[in-house]
Formats: sequence, structure tokens, C-alpha cells
Amino acid sequence: MAPRDAVFPAGRHDLYSSQTYSAAIRSGDLLFVSGQVGSRSDGSPEPDFEAQVRLAFANLEATLRAGGCGFDDIVDVTTFHTDPENQFGTIMAIKGEVFPEAPYPNWTAIGVNWLAGFDFEIKVIARIPGGVPASGDRAA
Repeated sequence: MAPRDAVFPAGRHDLYSSQTYSAAIRSGDLLFVSGQVGSRSDGSPEPDFEAQVRLAFANLEATLRAGGCGFDDIVDVTTFHTDPENQFGTIMAIKGEVFPEAPYPNWTAIGVNWLAGFDFEIKVIARIPGGVPASGDRAA
């Protein structure tokens, strides 16, 4: 079994430690990223929905970078939405900016009724280029 290495974006380790989970786990040449939300540096939700989704993608990007990946390395996406019918247009517009051309990662969208004060969450699996994580704020 491949070892599991915890990965944290710079400056956010305390937030994850207080919630007792890792931002991502590197196992072999894969990076499994926990659900990322549009949280400010103190962990509070960004109140504007579009800004919250953009911040969730920014938090995702920081976690991917800490694990040696980028958006082009994502192979699987799962998103969670508190009001899919009314939110999907905004999400799809931002998704189109992040993933502007094929091949697109596979994507599963799930409607939920609670996200701890957030309205959008995104979790991904990415393949680490060359199988080697970048140096960064990692914990073993």
C-alpha cells in the first residue's frame, strides 16, 4: 500500500488541524483533495455566492499547488450545492473559466441541504505530474 502524506496549502494548516482533517492526501501519484469551500482566511464563509465559488476554486488551487498539481491535473470532480437550480448558472460560468477546453475532468454535482454555512463545495482527485509532489507546506 502506498504511504499517505498529508498536504496543506501555505498558511491554512491551523484551520485544518482545528477541524481534524487534511486538505489533501497524496498517495502514490494521486492527490485526493478534501472538499474546498469559499472560506476566508479565518474560516468564515464568503457571503456573496459568486465570490464564494471563486474563493472555493482559489482555495482548491492553493491546495493543488501544495501537492504539486494544477487544474490541468484534475481527473475527477465532485461538487455540492445547496440550491442547484438557482446556483448552476454561476457555477457553470466559473467552471468554464477554470476548465476552458476539452478534455474536461469528469464531474458529479450533488444537491445537499447543509454545508456548514457554505453554499458550494468542491472536492477533486488529481494525478501528480511525474508522481513527485512539489515542495511546500506538507506534513508527513
